[in-house]
Amino acid sequence: MTALSVNVNKIAVLRNSRGHELPDPVVAARVAIEAGCHGITVHPRPDQRHIRVDDVARIGQVAGKVEYNIEGNPFAPARGSYPGYVELVRATRPAQATLVPDGDVQLTSDHGFDLASDAVRLRPLVRALKSHGCRVSLFVDAGIDDVGRAAEIGADRIEIYTEPYARAFARCDYASALADCVGTAERARAAGLGVNAGHDLDQRNLAELLRAIPFLAEVSIGHALIGEAIYDGLAVTVRNYLAILAANNS
Repeated sequence: MTALSVNVNKIAVLRNSRGHELPDPVVAARVAIEAGCHGITVHPRPDQRHIRVDDVARIGQVAGKVEYNIEGNPFAPARGSYPGYVELVRATRPAQATLVPDGDVQLTSDHGFDLASDAVRLRPLVRALKSHGCRVSLFVDAGIDDVGRAAEIGADRIEIYTEPYARAFARCDYASALADCVGTAERARAAGLGVNAGHDLDQRNLAELLRAIPFLAEVSIGHALIGEAIYDGLAVTVRNYLAILAANNS
């Protein structure tokens, strides 16, 4: 069955908007876990605009019953209290390290790695992360032909960037975007890679993706899930997603 990893970054955004300690992403992670999610995701950035370095350790302490996934740019250097992505993973030892090529000027992740040009720099970083006991996943664009390079680099999985699919789904014109996701997933599986997916997935578009790629190992969902939770409650919303997963993985 496809696992649900709940990204709690948006809880930290809300907290930081007031400069205080509430709402606490640690409490949100605990609620999501108690509701039955399979994992917790955080994506700390060097500017600490949402998840802070201290959050990473605190959330790690409550995520012991599920898989902890730390996303980040492995090329970003240490800055201030941010120790650098590899060092953060070494100190926390999550189950999964998801590498994403994002920068400070990006509002959110908006593209995957160029596996050909980034391979030389990625390979030793992947090796270092795996030495800390982590599964390593690389964020990639749907539709790329060379996804097998991720295996050559040493990664265990890829995460398909699904925003183009989600946008197309909202326009009711998503066949091509979904086919790109499926093609990349199938090529990754043929190369021996596990397949994750994430970005702008929600309760409307998730089922179609699951039906098209029934072997998805994990979906990481944050923005939509937290937005929906404003109206329905976090525990209820997590259970709604789990019901979608169960209905499409039976």
